[in-house]
Amino acid sequence: MNTLLFVFGLAIVIVTVTGVLFVLVLPREPSGIEMPALLVNRSVRLFFVLVSRVAKTYEGKDAILAPMAPVALIAQLTLWACSLVVGFDLMLMPSTHSFSQGLLQALTALFTVGSVHVGGHANIALDVSAGAIWVIIVALQIAYLPTLYSSFSRREGLVALLEGRAGAPAWGPELLARHQLVGIIDTLPDLYKEWESWSADVAESHSTYPILLLFRSPDPWLSWLIGLLAVLDAAAMQLALCPASAPSQARLCLRMGFTLTNRIAASLGWEVDFDPKPDDPIQLQFHEFKSAVAMLEENGFPIERSAEEAWPDFHGWRVNYEESAYHLADRLTAPPAPWSGTRRHLGSGIVSPHRPPHRRPGSDPSTTYQRPLVVNAPSRRRFHLRHRRS
Repeated sequence: MNTLLFVFGLAIVIVTVTGVLFVLVLPREPSGIEMPALLVNRSVRLFFVLVSRVAKTYEGKDAILAPMAPVALIAQLTLWACSLVVGFDLMLMPSTHSFSQGLLQALTALFTVGSVHVGGHANIALDVSAGAIWVIIVALQIAYLPTLYSSFSRREGLVALLEGRAGAPAWGPELLARHQLVGIIDTLPDLYKEWESWSADVAESHSTYPILLLFRSPDPWLSWLIGLLAVLDAAAMQLALCPASAPSQARLCLRMGFTLTNRIAASLGWEVDFDPKPDDPIQLQFHEFKSAVAMLEENGFPIERSAEEAWPDFHGWRVNYEESAYHLADRLTAPPAPWSGTRRHLGSGIVSPHRPPHRRPGSDPSTTYQRPLVVNAPSRRRFHLRHRRS
């Protein structure tokens, strides 16, 4: 019996240490050995989502959801500590002849980074091993944090720059309209090129370290996913509406963009169609696309084709990323931007980006820029929308 307990405890320790190495050291998409850590992350996210229901505004929900990632990191460390304590407790049973004494000895050996003998025959090797393994895990965790925050910083830098280009929350047609209004359409190729490189970086980091998905942007109305969706929609619209003059970088940006959304969706275990047909159904309706095209025409954006002519091409591009992007936006409780799907945990309407007023010397100084504030419906799922001054 003691031999069986020892073998079972050793198996727990080996699985725990292997899982730590896969999560913190090995840069690969999660596999079976990381499932305990992934389950902890999902449990933490579910807890925060449930707590966020008490907030009546989107900004309130975002404030509640903000600590998700740090709490998940602590929960992961706690899981590994508990697993090691239980594993070494079972391995010490032949020496201590008591589950409680083995538990105390495992705890003290693990957290005092040394050997504490409680009773029975001394087992210094296990005591020292427990302390050494825990020291290594803590050291790896400390080294793990700079990697996470470096990836987070690279992700958020380009997202913050997008606020002036596409609004907050970001929206693809708004991005094209603003570039036309200030006469910087010639910068769109560089924008698409930057987001192509950004998408490759995020695809690698966020599929390798899924906990990065729990890190939210510092500003509640900014979101890496909504920003990406806006850039992809802008590129798809420009390619569909202006096939002769659209930059080639738009096509490359789209390709890397939907590779990013599909890779992350697949890493989360969702079923993904990596090669959909161009005429497969999408949620965005033609009348929404037509209204956006009319808005672009009103703002003077150069268009070579009508909405009816451009719709099949736009539809063919969007079918590659819409489903994965909408699913991710719902899971991450992203800002309720236009063309970003519904949110199960937000009883609120879609918020369009507010375009800053075009001020000139001598203009009305009372004109102020307003940021949106969504009020969630308390009952009967009626949607209300308010604004506040930023």
